[in-house]
Amino acid sequence: MIRIGVTGHRILAEPGKIEAGVEEALRRIQQAFSEEPLTVVSALAEGADRIVARHVLGLPGARLVVPLPLAKSDYMSDFKTEPSRAEFLSLLEQADQVIEMSPASTRDRAYEAAGEYVLNHADVLVALWDGRDAQGQGGTGEMVARARARGLPIAWVHAGNRDAGTHQPTSLGDEQGRVTFENI
Repeated sequence: MIRIGVTGHRILAEPGKIEAGVEEALRRIQQAFSEEPLTVVSALAEGADRIVARHVLGLPGARLVVPLPLAKSDYMSDFKTEPSRAEFLSLLEQADQVIEMSPASTRDRAYEAAGEYVLNHADVLVALWDGRDAQGQGGTGEMVARARARGLPIAWVHAGNRDAGTHQPTSLGDEQGRVTFENI
């Protein structure tokens, strides 16, 4: 099975463009890897993680591996709405494997460890990313830089993030949802 790691922003504008980009990325990955069944490795955070997980799980023979950065109950406190928590639990029930990461000294370090787990267990990375530096430790920009340094194949779905310090999503305009492939 081909293991697809996921990194990306939590708050995304224009979800239709993003979803179309994810579908394009998955088609190309399947073509490049002889259409083998896919396993998605995702922490199931809101936004990018869940979008990619849902799309992969819609494919025949797909599997889900979930590295939880924190204990499940603690992690769920990051999901502010009941629909978000319900979606997380629904996806988690579909997991073939759930790995609870070792305790970390800070929440940021816990998220970084989960991101590192994703990179270490992926054959290809799908990144829903604005192309900018990470806004925090272990953020999307940092995970993409690490993947590039390792020569990991990347399907980059161009996706605006949010204005720093806010929950206001941004769009990349005509670039939103466009896909760039590296090493694929």
